[in-house]
Amino acid sequence: MSGRIERLRAEGAELGARSFLVTNPVNVRYLAGFDSSNAALIVRPDVVLLATDGRYQEAARAVPGVEVVMAERSLLSYLGPRLAELAEAPLAFEADHVTVAGHEALSNGTALVPTKGVLQRLRAVKDANELEAIRRAARVTDAAYERLAGEKFVGRTERELAWRMEVLLREEGAEGLAFSVIVASGPNAALPHHHPGDRKIQAGETVIVDAGALVDDYCADCTRTFATGPLPAELRRAYALCRSAQESALAAVRAGAAAADLDAIARTEIEESGLAPVLHGLGHGVGLEVHERPVLRPTSTETLVARNVVTVEPGVYLEGKGGVRIEDLVIVGERGPEVLTSFTKDLLTLN
Repeated sequence: MSGRIERLRAEGAELGARSFLVTNPVNVRYLAGFDSSNAALIVRPDVVLLATDGRYQEAARAVPGVEVVMAERSLLSYLGPRLAELAEAPLAFEADHVTVAGHEALSNGTALVPTKGVLQRLRAVKDANELEAIRRAARVTDAAYERLAGEKFVGRTERELAWRMEVLLREEGAEGLAFSVIVASGPNAALPHHHPGDRKIQAGETVIVDAGALVDDYCADCTRTFATGPLPAELRRAYALCRSAQESALAAVRAGAAAADLDAIARTEIEESGLAPVLHGLGHGVGLEVHERPVLRPTSTETLVARNVVTVEPGVYLEGKGGVRIEDLVIVGERGPEVLTSFTKDLLTLN
């Protein structure tokens, strides 16, 4: 924890803040290892205060390296009048998490410094333990895909297949899901974030499966597209195009690469084909949450650095006909990517 706290102190100092109030539960967990729906950290130069209510007092007192402040359920209303004694001003806070009402509760004379994305930037560069947890999550996800590929698709509903994938993830060792499994078949596969429904999978169409295991609190994310029999020529072309664009972008992933440039590699190949419009960005960071920084899209101003973990997931979507998405999870290295998701990207034809 100490290294993360020191980096946060340095970020706060650059913003002119003496203390930092952390209220986003994911960021509290990242800094202190404390998982709670109602907790906040006040990071001062000399001490870290962990504020929570009575429901979590025993768990809070077991957290090393913090002093516990027993508060009320309305944390910010409790902390606001006490900031003069609890924090050294100016106090930075997470403006992208604190509500207007929360800001009003904090505004009791202490100088406040609004910040956005500070912890998200720190979380984007993973340490060795985080990387190993993500590797394990990817291995579990690969194993589930291997088993799913041996099963019958045709005649099952999207919802049934999504549930089966969830069962396989858990049987392979996932402690939970990184996100709800996506299964999109036939025309629904042209919808990038389709919710699995009661449509029965039919022969001769594409089926997109997007899933990820949660292991040791860290997420994996992987998408593969399957065929359920011989495909129309347009869908075969879409698969070949998507795979080519994905592998071209994947090969360019390395420290120093501009996120927008990576997006452009896949985007340009798909757009110049004339087959389909591009409906989403190339990818996103993954860690404690399945969508983190950095983001790989045309408007991104970010540059990849070593130990970022990102997805590379272009899609080709043919309205009313079907779609293809291929996604790998990778660790950014100085010379290239470490691809964590190894399940085949060959077009598998399943019953």
